Amino acid sequence: MFDIWEPGCVPGSTITVPDTPAAVPADPVPVPVPVPLERLEAQICELAGHLAAATCRFLVLLADFDARRGWASWEMSSCAAWLSWKCQMSSGAAREHVRVARALRDLPVIRAEFAAARLSYAKVRALTRIATPGTERGLAEIAGPMTGNQLERFARAHRQVTGADDATAQIRRRLAWRLEEDGSLAGTFRLPPLAGAVLLKALRAAAGDLEHPHGGEDGGVSAETPAGGTPAVATSSGLADALVAVAEAFLAGKAAAADDPEVYQVIVHVGTGALTTAAAGVSAETPAAARPAPGTPGDPADPARCHVEDGPALSVSTAQMLGCTAALSWMIHDHDGAVLDLGRRRRRPNAALRRAARERDHCRCRFPGCESRRVDLHHIQHWINGGRTSLENLISLCKYHHMLVHDRGYLIAAQSGGRFTFFRPDGTGIPPSPALPPPDGTIGDCHDADITPGTIIPPWYGERLDLDHAIYTCLANARTPEERQAQREQGQDPARDRVQVFEPEGWPDRIRQYYAEHPIRQYYYAA
Repeated sequence: MFDIWEPGCVPGSTITVPDTPAAVPADPVPVPVPVPLERLEAQICELAGHLAAATCRFLVLLADFDARRGWASWEMSSCAAWLSWKCQMSSGAAREHVRVARALRDLPVIRAEFAAARLSYAKVRALTRIATPGTERGLAEIAGPMTGNQLERFARAHRQVTGADDATAQIRRRLAWRLEEDGSLAGTFRLPPLAGAVLLKALRAAAGDLEHPHGGEDGGVSAETPAGGTPAVATSSGLADALVAVAEAFLAGKAAAADDPEVYQVIVHVGTGALTTAAAGVSAETPAAARPAPGTPGDPADPARCHVEDGPALSVSTAQMLGCTAALSWMIHDHDGAVLDLGRRRRRPNAALRRAARERDHCRCRFPGCESRRVDLHHIQHWINGGRTSLENLISLCKYHHMLVHDRGYLIAAQSGGRFTFFRPDGTGIPPSPALPPPDGTIGDCHDADITPGTIIPPWYGERLDLDHAIYTCLANARTPEERQAQREQGQDPARDRVQVFEPEGWPDRIRQYYAEHPIRQYYYAA
């Protein structure tokens, strides 16, 4: 169904070439002719409709699977973890799919529009954040003419307006962070008033204790400060340095009292090339011609590559600065990997062995489908049964799967190259990344919606979104049923109030009077 060439033209077909030049000229090679642009556009829109309907079917099945806890039979901690492992989704996308699937169970109107491909997954994802069984019909009507971006803006504004008077909004705590393209950390946070005051007090105290505070950055009042004196957004590089200082002090205190201080240490991997250039006196200001020839930028084999453990890359100058005060430990890598062994006399691995295991396992649980970072080191062959405390006999497992292996009889087989194979108690293997089954039929067989090239296209003609009017209309529509119910309870007829009734004998006078009182409204008359 994905034909982008005219019938009779098969892209990628082979042409037989004779061994020796023949006297008879060969047939001309058919040139593929693409389909008209209008047909290609119609196929894209029609396929988008099929994807929307099939996604709705997928989420309905996922909601049923989640309600019946089918993921628990695979020893997964949640349905999102199972979805990430079994259906090859990222963790964030899996959690969002599970959230939407659970919300659709209580939203039949939105689910029906989604199943008919009149709403896309992007629109349904936004609607499920704000819709309730009582408001979903009105929200579905409003969402129809909007684009996906407009509906996202509408959903954000709707949540802000409807949550303005909610008491829980005053104590809601949130911290969101992301890694930018250059490796820097950016994010936002929301704290209750008291907790926010504590944070600012700690940051200002830490900023005052810095050895080299930046003058003139005590409050960070920006140039856009309103005339009232309350800054809209306060920014300060000094407070940013203070935040790092507070974090360093906390980690230093935890590491000093911990049995395993490396849990609270930030590990930076520095290639030998970076230290070599530092020892040779090569700095960031050294001309490029005088520096050692580096490898491909970002190549793990680059001898001067530096990066935070399981994190972004660092500059060579930053790594050289850390070398002046940080603790250094060497880890040699060869083709077979570093083999560390503590023999049988010691059961608990030492710091070097923990570092090696953390480097090999990338600080994550090795159970298939699990991405937890809070891990323990497990002896594959139990130490009490003769297992050695060596790198080949250790594996990182989270507490849940660590207990699972001990209590339920799951087996682990170590292979060369730091790979492991997991087996269920009945002997069946658990693949690290299960392959998706081959498709059976077409995508149209996954749903029963009637899809045309125009089904998924919203009735939008390029007009801008009037966000204030859209929010007002949505909230007014939500209040209308409540007002009508209140009128019925008071003995009034809501339908009669919307219609002006004139008796035949009083038509002329009543009509003139009504026109005088309501000169610009639409009138309805009933005998």
